[in-house]
Amino acid sequence: MGPSRRDRREARAGATRIAGIARIDVTCFTDPGCPWAYSASPALAVLRWRYGDQLRWRLVMIGLAEDPQQYVRQGYTAARSAAGYAHFRERFGMPFATQPRSRLLATGRACRAVIAARLKAPGRELAVLRALQFAWFTTSALLDEDDGLMEALRGVPGLDARMLVAAIDSDEVLAAYEQDKAQTRRAEGGPTHFQGKARQTDGPVRYSAPSLIFTTGEQTLEAGGFQPVEAYDLAIANLDTSLKRRLPPESPLDALTDFRDGLTTQEVAAIMAPNNTPADRFAAESALIALAASGEVRRLPLGNDALWLAA
Repeated sequence: MGPSRRDRREARAGATRIAGIARIDVTCFTDPGCPWAYSASPALAVLRWRYGDQLRWRLVMIGLAEDPQQYVRQGYTAARSAAGYAHFRERFGMPFATQPRSRLLATGRACRAVIAARLKAPGRELAVLRALQFAWFTTSALLDEDDGLMEALRGVPGLDARMLVAAIDSDEVLAAYEQDKAQTRRAEGGPTHFQGKARQTDGPVRYSAPSLIFTTGEQTLEAGGFQPVEAYDLAIANLDTSLKRRLPPESPLDALTDFRDGLTTQEVAAIMAPNNTPADRFAAESALIALAASGEVRRLPLGNDALWLAA
């Protein structure tokens, strides 16, 4: 008997997968409730595909709001937020739903859920962040309440959602969260501040989401706030030209084999675009549909789009 479809798929992906010792550390300042950070997901997926383990990522939670009244005072409403999602959906291509929530949300507890994953389930914090983002922007769940967080995290593979949510109020997680918030609020006078990408919403000047800091230990470059993939790629090129730079995959299946927690249509299209050229979403989705028809990928509805996974 010859190799199975899965064996052939994994062999094809393994032949091009980039692994090794990290050469560049990437600090990503983000927040599960920020639509800009969520909309940057295709560009960040390109970096993960292109450079693999040569980049060592650390997620730092901003903590945009501890109380939803902070947004109420600024004039936001649930309807205004949902209407804004339609703008992000059309402009950047990530899945969104526009059903208004019953009320506005604070982001602090969701941030602490990501930190709990960092401490209790190392290596799964990105999966937790993505699950929370998907729930934040494609459902009407109340993600500043434990029941809403549990529901969002229940399906994350390799994760005990109940244990994670129970840890949110632990002294260890609270202390780590305060450290993240303090690190976030040190942007004054730096490149992000200079470029007009920093924010000052609760005292000190802070990094906005998503701000990326690339460092080799000897040299540091900042890409503050929302940036195109070209900005990130340029920063990496100026830090270390000895990195291996993987070409786009021949098939979406190769990308999905690498990203076992799945990719959205726009993320697949971005990964498949050659050398920072504009993503061809129609071509990517057509290829994904064909793979779904052959049983090689699964399509999970998500907002106005889908999450695609290797079968």
